[in-house]
Amino acid sequence: MSSELQVYIDCEYYPKSQAKISVYDHGFLYGDGVFEGIREYNGVVFKLKEHIDRLYRSALAITLQIPLTKKEMIKAVLETLRKNKLKDSYIRLVVSRGVGDLGLDPRKCPKPTIIIITDSIQIRAGNAKETGVTAMLSWVRRNPVDATTHEIKSLNYLNSVLAKIEANACGVDEAICLESSGCIAEGVGENVFIVKDGEILTPPTSTGALAGITAEVVTKLCEKLGIKLTVANLTPFMLFTADEAFFTGTAMEVIPIREVNKRQIGDGKPGAVTKKLIVEFQTVIEDPKNGVKV
Repeated sequence: MSSELQVYIDCEYYPKSQAKISVYDHGFLYGDGVFEGIREYNGVVFKLKEHIDRLYRSALAITLQIPLTKKEMIKAVLETLRKNKLKDSYIRLVVSRGVGDLGLDPRKCPKPTIIIITDSIQIRAGNAKETGVTAMLSWVRRNPVDATTHEIKSLNYLNSVLAKIEANACGVDEAICLESSGCIAEGVGENVFIVKDGEILTPPTSTGALAGITAEVVTKLCEKLGIKLTVANLTPFMLFTADEAFFTGTAMEVIPIREVNKRQIGDGKPGAVTKKLIVEFQTVIEDPKNGVKV
């Protein structure tokens, strides 16, 4: 058997170097599909049920009928991890519209394509949790909720890619996207939180932001810790003048923001509330009850 990682494609396994889909797949041609990024910690897939539920919600929103039940999908994810003998990994679960023709019509795609990749990912080098990251407000506005909204975790991430290109060109770690009226939506792949006078605020999904799994964990941690958290529209001014700010996401977990558009956030160091949430989030990760064992 090959020593390469095995990739699941439509109930079959292929070595990483041979894992391919058709160039006629609408996921490739049009970004027509949905996906999830999931973490495995020490042999436990963190919040797997929640990720699967979100995948199926996204699919419903684009009228994509996934040919596996949720239970079958969970089984396929776990089996792929077992086959690759991974205990700490990043899982990319993709469901595309499938093979069709060169036209847009999804009716020409009779069978969706299901792909499960289990590998590693490095989102942030160095000690970002200790030092914080730099960010900027991008010119790229989030697509509105009546368009290709990021409430749907679709394969069409050009909006985020353009913002990331701008962040790279400007020499900062991350970009923050605004919605059409100028309020903060989210990062390129993260939810945004600010801390002011000991209270936490975060934008609503009505800005077009994704309802994050990690963001939901942070919300519950705030309840546990007695920290007031309010979902509200956030202006750039509110971000610039916050005492603390941080990103949340599956890949990066909880990461402090130390600077936005050359404005120092607070004292330019990770704040007390953010640091406490980082510690508490680690305890959630380490609790096997918060995931599914491989």
